[in-house]
Amino acid sequence: MSTDAAAIKVRTRGIALPTEHGSWGFLFEPLVAAIAIAFSMPAVWIALAYIGAFLMRQPLKIYVADRMAGRDLPQTSVALRFVSIFGIVYVTGVAVSLAIAELKSFIPILFVAPFGIYQIYVDASRQSRNVLPELTGAVTISSSVAVIALASGSAPETAYALWLVFIARLIPSIMYVRNRLRLEKGKDFMFALPIALHVIAIVLVAVLAYFALVPKLPLVMFGVLLVRSAWGLSDYRKRVKAMRIGVMEAIFGALTAISVILGYHFHV
Repeated sequence: MSTDAAAIKVRTRGIALPTEHGSWGFLFEPLVAAIAIAFSMPAVWIALAYIGAFLMRQPLKIYVADRMAGRDLPQTSVALRFVSIFGIVYVTGVAVSLAIAELKSFIPILFVAPFGIYQIYVDASRQSRNVLPELTGAVTISSSVAVIALASGSAPETAYALWLVFIARLIPSIMYVRNRLRLEKGKDFMFALPIALHVIAIVLVAVLAYFALVPKLPLVMFGVLLVRSAWGLSDYRKRVKAMRIGVMEAIFGALTAISVILGYHFHV
């Protein structure tokens, strides 16, 4: 049987697209907010670069893991094919972005570059579901909002404050979801840590709003996220399946991004 014929039996969706549904929110929440708040021509190409990099991760993880293990399976060649396709998207976005945006716009990428290298390592070693890779991955991918804001001419303090808002949204939510899933499975879980992280997030956003670096409206959603975390980890919660938890997080994430967008446009 030829390689192409064998590849037909490979489930390409699991190779081409991320299996962690929550990661799509990590990508699009800051991207959509950034484009809505600070639209510019460079923003479109920067977004394309981030989308290409995001899509490359899953097939690259499979390809690198197979090659490191000395395997040459049908899925290996399929993974390489998708790495090439998404790599073209990524390189195109990067090339055009560099051509039309000021270099200082890409400083946030320098900050997260070590995280990106670390992500490749943990993906190849099958450790990407551990908590640290999830947290560093969220910080890395949310840097898009700062890059786009800088490329659109926003002041650095505004761009980095906006990035902090999304870090404050994602990190506590990751810890909440991980512990909520453990709770639903009857495993040991932490209540205090997710709650403490949500409180810290509210304080951080409140300080940024006090100094007029971000709008005040997102504080409403951060309060909602705190209540959701406390209720979801309590004995009063309703038991739900993992998919329902993921869907609700996507809704909370979208509402948070909308609150940021509306806050900036209406100065509230």
